[in-house]
Amino acid sequence: MDTWKRRVVLYAAFLGGMIAFTAVTYQWGMRVYENDPRTLIESLRFAVEMFSTTGFGGDAPWESQEMNAYIAVMDLVGMALLFGALPVVATPLLESAFSTTVPRSLEGDAEGHVVVASDTTRSDALLNEFDSEAVPYVVVEPDPDRALALYEAGHTVVQADPQTTAGLESARLGAARALVTDVSDRVDASIVLAAKELSTDVRAISVVEDPSRERYHRLAGADEVLSPRSLLGESLASKVTTAVRTDLDEAVAIGDSLRIAEVSIHHGSGLAGSTLAGSGIGERTGVDVIGAWFNGAFEAAPPPDATLSAGTVLLVSGTEGQVERLVDLTNSAARRFGAGETVVIGHGQVGKTIVNALREAGLPVTVVDRDGGEAIDVVGDATDPETLREAGVADARTVVLALPDDTTAEFATLVARDLAPNVELLARVADPESVPKMHRAGADYVLSLSTVTGRMSASAVLTDRDVLSLDTHVEVVRSETPALIGRTIGEAAVRETTGCTVIAIERDDELVTDVGPGTRIERGDELVVAGTDEGVRAFERAFA
Repeated sequence: MDTWKRRVVLYAAFLGGMIAFTAVTYQWGMRVYENDPRTLIESLRFAVEMFSTTGFGGDAPWESQEMNAYIAVMDLVGMALLFGALPVVATPLLESAFSTTVPRSLEGDAEGHVVVASDTTRSDALLNEFDSEAVPYVVVEPDPDRALALYEAGHTVVQADPQTTAGLESARLGAARALVTDVSDRVDASIVLAAKELSTDVRAISVVEDPSRERYHRLAGADEVLSPRSLLGESLASKVTTAVRTDLDEAVAIGDSLRIAEVSIHHGSGLAGSTLAGSGIGERTGVDVIGAWFNGAFEAAPPPDATLSAGTVLLVSGTEGQVERLVDLTNSAARRFGAGETVVIGHGQVGKTIVNALREAGLPVTVVDRDGGEAIDVVGDATDPETLREAGVADARTVVLALPDDTTAEFATLVARDLAPNVELLARVADPESVPKMHRAGADYVLSLSTVTGRMSASAVLTDRDVLSLDTHVEVVRSETPALIGRTIGEAAVRETTGCTVIAIERDDELVTDVGPGTRIERGDELVVAGTDEGVRAFERAFA
């Protein structure tokens, strides 16, 4: 029974007892002190009239002092009961009548949706991914307050326990395309077990904090197990090792020759401070700039006069050799001719992944952490300048902040930037809202764990999309474009109207990568297009 309903029952029982007690004592008092006997029914009527504040009938006034005192006391008791009824009965009833009620089951014959279990601090990025792709979903959330907040925010939600088959059945799991669970390592395994008990065919995707527990999620029945912390650490490490490794592990391959990759402009690079047009990137390297991150904000198809500063990340397409030439061009002399020292601050799961990747690449690394250990070189507070000086931040080539707390990371960024104005500063954060603050504090490149988790989870569901970036909604799609047949890309103003870039054309089983404004689209062509989620949707509406 709900708490407020239990209160109502107890209050009603107490009130009934008080009315009965008042009726009996009033009957006795009228006989003894007033010498005016009343029947039990008449006494009961008096008690009801008094507690309901409708009056005392014809019994008033009373002659004896004892009865007047009795009536005064019972008046106070009745007033207390009346005021007590407001929070116990009236307020809950009004709240129940006027408040929003979260569904306990998914209505209709929904199918092909994604079941998300359940709402966490990382859920927003995943739900945004589904919203941008128009993928139906339902969140199964056991906490009533969280479920209500999601429901009032416009999300499809069911208030139920995702660790039970009944809770998952209320979300029509059997008709769903996939289940995504990201609560904790133990809870996720429990949810997967419940899901497989209900439907062995549903595709279960779970997220692990500790990669060593992936095996147990597989044993529970998970079809795909994601480890975003490891991937985040690998991505940050790759930004450090790009200068000495040119295999471009992060690049997305389009056919045998074309690559799409992120390339950072480092402090000391000859490109820093120039405009996109003035840098001559296209002429000098042959790549095509699809978009760029300026101070953490992504801009598709940046204008020619856009300024390239240290920390700008370019999203480009080209052959492997062209991208490698751009990598060399964006690095500073120090990065080209010497590996230098890297300081990794924080040795959690992300930090360990970074350190392992750097050591495998043969790069010198100094590890800083508050807690000591065999792998820790400097023990101390990441926000203490003396700790960072001892770690050699002032002379380092790159500093990577892998701290679990965003507020600490922001302050450590300020301290590190003050000690080393020209150091390359990479960082991880938990909350996407911390990304712009980290850039303002002085970080060059920032990845959000929530965004990485959301992108990974969405990509596991949307298998027909290629994810290009972990920190923004950039994707590659292949699409036939009947509206473009017979027209050139320049005539259709594809890039100007949608922000997307046509990077290749699949024609007669061949991949045409030499695409420009004068390229004419033929019948049967399938265009390979890169852009943000919004840009791709605009492209498909306009030309597909």
